[in-house]
Amino acid sequence: MRAWWLTKAKLFLAFASLASACATAERPAAAHAQTATSPPDQAKSMSKSQALNFQSFKSTVQPIFLKERPGHARCYGCHSESNRIFRLQKLSPGAADWTEEQSRQNLQSVLQLVVPGEPGSSPLLLHPLAPSAGGDPFHSGGWQFSSQNDPDWLTLADWVRGLRAGSQLASTTFSLIYITNSAADTIDVVDATTNKVVQVIRGIELPHGINFSPDGTRVYVSNESESVLDVVDRVSGQVIHKVELSARPNNITITKDGRRVLVGIRTLPGAVDVIDTTSLSRVKTIPVNRSVHNIYVTPDGKYAVVGSIESKSATIIDLATDQIAWELEFDRGVRPMAFETNLDGSTRRIFVQLSGFHGFAIVDFAKRAEVARIALPDQPGGFGILEERTGTPSHGIGVAPDGKSLWVNSTFANAVFEYSLPNLKLVGHSALPLVHPLGHAPTGGVPEWITFTPDSRTVYVSNSAARSVSAIDAKTLKSIAVIPAGEVPKRINTLVLH
Repeated sequence: MRAWWLTKAKLFLAFASLASACATAERPAAAHAQTATSPPDQAKSMSKSQALNFQSFKSTVQPIFLKERPGHARCYGCHSESNRIFRLQKLSPGAADWTEEQSRQNLQSVLQLVVPGEPGSSPLLLHPLAPSAGGDPFHSGGWQFSSQNDPDWLTLADWVRGLRAGSQLASTTFSLIYITNSAADTIDVVDATTNKVVQVIRGIELPHGINFSPDGTRVYVSNESESVLDVVDRVSGQVIHKVELSARPNNITITKDGRRVLVGIRTLPGAVDVIDTTSLSRVKTIPVNRSVHNIYVTPDGKYAVVGSIESKSATIIDLATDQIAWELEFDRGVRPMAFETNLDGSTRRIFVQLSGFHGFAIVDFAKRAEVARIALPDQPGGFGILEERTGTPSHGIGVAPDGKSLWVNSTFANAVFEYSLPNLKLVGHSALPLVHPLGHAPTGGVPEWITFTPDSRTVYVSNSAARSVSAIDAKTLKSIAVIPAGEVPKRINTLVLH
């Protein structure tokens, strides 16, 4: 009994260390620079070590789970079921091995059962080991290893000894950028590490909003052509369920607990459909009596904020009651919005883009009122007219995850502008790709939406006319990649996988 509690205590401490390391890795760049003491070469060495750990897992550890051992069922046979604490991903039909993405998920499952550096304290090694060899009293999968001299057991032990708390977890934290191609039936998925398209989700005509389950297993997409919410299996990219909506949808969001997807209904009289993510059914429709274009959940998770172009308004819904808390009228149609928080996480300000205004409005959330407007610089300029986008001179706005900057797209400038927070001082801009029509002067890329990597170091902008996504270094304001996309890429969102 004492040994059992010791193992549990070590697992707890290991996870605390891993979590701490993950938090350190995701600190804002400026704060991290103040505390980091490792020289660049050491950081590169650590990154290389993390990659080697993952490759070692793939090449030496994973094959053991598929191995047929005489007299035993394969580990995969039982542990590919969803009700297992230690769960392995299901192989694709006809596949003999896991994909890169499935391997990362398998690694995450394995990490829950190891104490880095200590094979003798790791359930991954103790549970399938015979009791006479120091293993657990019972394993429903039998005694896979009769002794600690078993070659496969030794392979697992060597790998666990080589792990270091923090480094392995950091190596398996990565981001995927999802882009809905609004005039197509595809969604492009970009690996933020390589800035390459690694998956294309097909078969959703006129995809609009996109969001994710908290565990990253599902992708939710509002489908304008069918007036449904498509539920997509992230790994396979296949639609696994369709939820019928009350009318034609626009954008979507998800509550902080992941239990409800909120879908903005554009068709009058306008509403918010509430989708239960357990039953995958529409359980409620909240009437707002305004055509809903964009919808958000505030950073503290307490409110939904919906914007209407036609009604020139924003409606704030209390998510504890699903009742309208307050409304705010504007003189122009409401376009994308972004949110700034107070120190306690509550909403401080909403930055609102408006039809026909080259800039953004500032709403004081506590005062429930617009308090200012900021016009974007006139230069650079010269775009927007030939592109027939004078009605939306500024579309796409976002607060970086570290809360230190606001990024605002400009169709007129064919650029994205950066403002510092909280003082809203202009920092600079980054030019976006041009379109080169045959026989005409170059036109703008028509920027639409913005998203970020979780460390706030890279900004992504969808360029709807240029059929691309720009990846921009937030520190230098320089383009680091222009990623080809499908027809008219617009809504864009980041999924962080751990």
